Amino acid sequence: MAPSSRAVLVTGGSRGIGRAIARAFADRGDRVAVHWGTSRERAEAVLAELPGSGHALVQADMADAGSVGAMVDSAADALGGLDVLVNNAGVFVASPPLSTSYEEWQAVWSQTLAVNLLGAAHATFRAVPHLQAAGGAVVNVSSRGAFRGEPQNPAYGASKAGMNAFAQSMALALAPLGISVTCVAPGFVQTEMAREVLDGPGGDAVRAQSPYGRVARPEEVASAVVWLASPEARFSTGTIVDVNGASYLRS
Repeated sequence: MAPSSRAVLVTGGSRGIGRAIARAFADRGDRVAVHWGTSRERAEAVLAELPGSGHALVQADMADAGSVGAMVDSAADALGGLDVLVNNAGVFVASPPLSTSYEEWQAVWSQTLAVNLLGAAHATFRAVPHLQAAGGAVVNVSSRGAFRGEPQNPAYGASKAGMNAFAQSMALALAPLGISVTCVAPGFVQTEMAREVLDGPGGDAVRAQSPYGRVARPEEVASAVVWLASPEARFSTGTIVDVNGASYLRS
């Protein structure tokens, strides 16, 4: 265990961006709690590949406030405290507003906001007492969709816009406690969830959105998260860092 080892909880850590984030923290000697929602097997595989020691698995349904609170406390117990919370868990349920029933519309909004926004809010609230003791950091994984819109899933775009606003509000509220709160806003990322789109007939068009002609690698998002969680980034609290390859530019 590194002398400067920190305790890090990564929600949605069993695959994709979360897996890369967990690995990036572990690579620098931190102890990582990998949260999983539905696939313990995938989470165990991530845990097994993390370098170092002192890591843990924690489970919660991010749409259940009680489950989220217990999960955060379990992570702190398993790691011996909590220095960093990464709110990465999220869902994307394609639901074009003009081709869905009213019942489906309600279900998608309820699920998306419960996981993407309320789950992150509840995890943050529960983590504050632990983070206050460490002068820690909260990093939220948002999306460029919060700014450019998501016509195939307006609930997703709204949930990520809400996450940004929540993070900036908490940046103001928690700075006196020594806790920084920031966001990373990726565009398309080369993950399992995006594979169907990227390998399909529209994949080239998606890659062409960036002047680099590709989408982000999970490790590039993880690198931004690790920096925002560092003491050197403390004065960047409240910021939202775009990691989208200039595929969407905002003023």
